[in-house]
Amino acid sequence: MRDTRESRLLLVLLVAIAFALITVDIRGGEDSPVDGARGAAAAVFGPIENGVSTAVDPVGNAIAAIRDSGERHDRLAELERENAALKAKLGSDDRNRSRLAQLNKMLKVAGEGQYGIKGAEVIAIGAAQGFSWTITIDIGAGDGIKRDMTVLNGDGLVGRVTTVGPNTATVLLASDPDFTVGTRMEGSDELGFASGQGDRPLRVELLNGKAQIKKGDRLVTFGSQADKPFVPGVPVGVVSRVDPSGGDLTRTLYVTPFVSFSKLDIVGVVVQTPAKDPRDTVLPDKSKPTPTPTVTVTVTPGAANAENSQSTENSQSTENSGSTENSESSESTESSENSGSSEAPTGGESQQEEDQ
Repeated sequence: MRDTRESRLLLVLLVAIAFALITVDIRGGEDSPVDGARGAAAAVFGPIENGVSTAVDPVGNAIAAIRDSGERHDRLAELERENAALKAKLGSDDRNRSRLAQLNKMLKVAGEGQYGIKGAEVIAIGAAQGFSWTITIDIGAGDGIKRDMTVLNGDGLVGRVTTVGPNTATVLLASDPDFTVGTRMEGSDELGFASGQGDRPLRVELLNGKAQIKKGDRLVTFGSQADKPFVPGVPVGVVSRVDPSGGDLTRTLYVTPFVSFSKLDIVGVVVQTPAKDPRDTVLPDKSKPTPTPTVTVTVTPGAANAENSQSTENSQSTENSGSTENSESSESTESSENSGSSEAPTGGESQQEEDQ
């Protein structure tokens, strides 16, 4: 092992020489005595520096590219997040507009029927509830919801509450085969019972087998005792088919419900029943059929007489023309015959003159 004292002395000596060369180089300016040594060193070490640079630069460039790539990736990720947030905001706005329209429509139905409702959002449907046609809403006992309350939306009857939890409730849809509701026909007041058939129209059994019902007639809920589970006057649907009575005690109808059970979002639970039966006032206005334009051609008597007169005149003109032509032909024939007869004696007289 070397003596540390000698090493220190050598280091001090090298540092002193370096400072001396730097001092001489600075004071010499452009005519520095070390320029020759600097040029020689550049000639010797320049190629080495270029070789090392050629070998090292790709590594440095790769490191810089990786660093820049990471920065670009972060920026792109940030832009993607901003775009996603913007799309979510726009989508949320569209959804909010749709929900606002649904809510306004539902509030209009509630106002016309004088129903006190509690708005709710559908948070689960169908599969989460087993094989029944049910939905789960985001309000429950804490919001005053109880079993056997009527559920509706802006189109009409949705169903009834069957199970109530602290913050959620389950609603049996009117399309479920286990669902039954009393109905009343618009105008005729014929009573019946509607049952769900899944994705098919509701089946309604009218109590009067001889009731006069036609396609397009509409139904509302009849109501239950103490308005549970159904309040009166909620729109149910439109008659799409009527089975022949066949002398039965009841008559079967098939009704297309107003509500689309596969597109439920905002619904309302009736928490306050109406003071009186709204009857048919909650039903939407009937759409008026568009009249088919017809074209009627009317012939006035004056025009008909003029046409007949014109036809008669044309006929008479044709007949007169024909008579004139016949007359002229006869006259021409007679003239020819007369001319021939007058020429014959002249020929005889000539013969007599020759004989004389």
